[in-house]
Amino acid sequence: MNAELVVIGAGPAGLAAAAEAYREGVRDILLLERDALPGGILNQCIHNGFGLQIYKEELTGPEYAARAFDELRGTSVVFKPDTMVLSISPDRVISALNHTDGYFEITAGTIILAMGCRERTRGAIAIPGSRPAGVLTAGAAQRYVNIEGCMIGREIVVLGSGDIGLIMARRMTLEGAKVLACIELMPFSSGLQRNVVQCLQDYNIPLLLSHTITDIKGRERVESVTVSAVDENRRPIPGTETHYKCDTILLSVGLIPENELSKTAGISLDPRTGGPIVTQDTQTSAPGIFACGNVLQVHDLVDNVTLEARKAARAAASFLRAQGTPEPSFTIPVNPGEGVTYTVPQILTMPPSGKTIEIHFRVNRKFGGSEIILSNGQGNVLKRFPREQMTPGEIERIVFPSSLLPDPAPPSLVLTAQSLTPAKEVNPL
Repeated sequence: MNAELVVIGAGPAGLAAAAEAYREGVRDILLLERDALPGGILNQCIHNGFGLQIYKEELTGPEYAARAFDELRGTSVVFKPDTMVLSISPDRVISALNHTDGYFEITAGTIILAMGCRERTRGAIAIPGSRPAGVLTAGAAQRYVNIEGCMIGREIVVLGSGDIGLIMARRMTLEGAKVLACIELMPFSSGLQRNVVQCLQDYNIPLLLSHTITDIKGRERVESVTVSAVDENRRPIPGTETHYKCDTILLSVGLIPENELSKTAGISLDPRTGGPIVTQDTQTSAPGIFACGNVLQVHDLVDNVTLEARKAARAAASFLRAQGTPEPSFTIPVNPGEGVTYTVPQILTMPPSGKTIEIHFRVNRKFGGSEIILSNGQGNVLKRFPREQMTPGEIERIVFPSSLLPDPAPPSLVLTAQSLTPAKEVNPL
């Protein structure tokens, strides 16, 4: 089986990529999805707040997914649900399996990776204590409650302040459960500030920063947890223990880009993002394979996932039109400096393919009035970008003309964050 373009994953990134590639003139598109329905994680996100940027109205997750899938109606895109992709070779041969076709292989002209991300589990963070029932990831709890219609508990402690955990704290409160506290290891929330306000403060749910769970007790099911304050090295402080009687613990302790398939293709991964190392056109280290959405970097807004997927689709279509991408004359690494956790892209190809260059990044602490400094890696500042505030829970971006890069181009670029005024603290309840 052959296809000009294969998109792996039919969540918001995959749906947007397939639709945009069709608009760009690609007609032989195959969209593969391991689930029975398109939409990915959006199908269990029944709260609203999606789509303000893309569709100019406030939608629930399923409504956003339906709008995205509707863009494929009337196109030649072939959608294959219930299809598990087993591997991708460096020369873009995909091995897959489903009930209809059995085992089959696809030779692709180009590939867009849109597999999304997965949750970190209890095993990944090594919480001490017994291992009773009642310990779930926030995403699993969301599926049980919103799709399966199961009540998962009555007295709940949330560990971690990622967006799914914050949203589930509100959801469980609305279902009649008592959410005792949201416990966060870091001195700041890892979720969007609007979710801290709307999901915790509006429902009088305490947010305990610089705290963690240090013990779980229970034989058949969780009976209580011990919560301790931590020091600046994130180590529990003896004598600060507080005990909470509860029957359920929800873990919202981070998301990991789903890149097992990327590894089979020999794609280079960034240890900071967990996703592929890409150029400004979202092309990975494997020529003709592009990445977008949460498989590339964990996003905070689905609208930005769609925009990134559209960029990847335009680049993939350009790759097909050119019958391959010519080797760039040289590349420039983009490195995170002081105050910056990571950058996407990690590499700029030169000469640049567009008139502007866009770099996404996250900061590693709260900033008030500040500026982002783009330098050439040798201490020479190329441009400063002012910011009123920045938090680790939100992706930031800068856009600058490609003509800003000096000739000859520098050996590297560095992005740093510098405080001008202190960050305003949000008082937890």
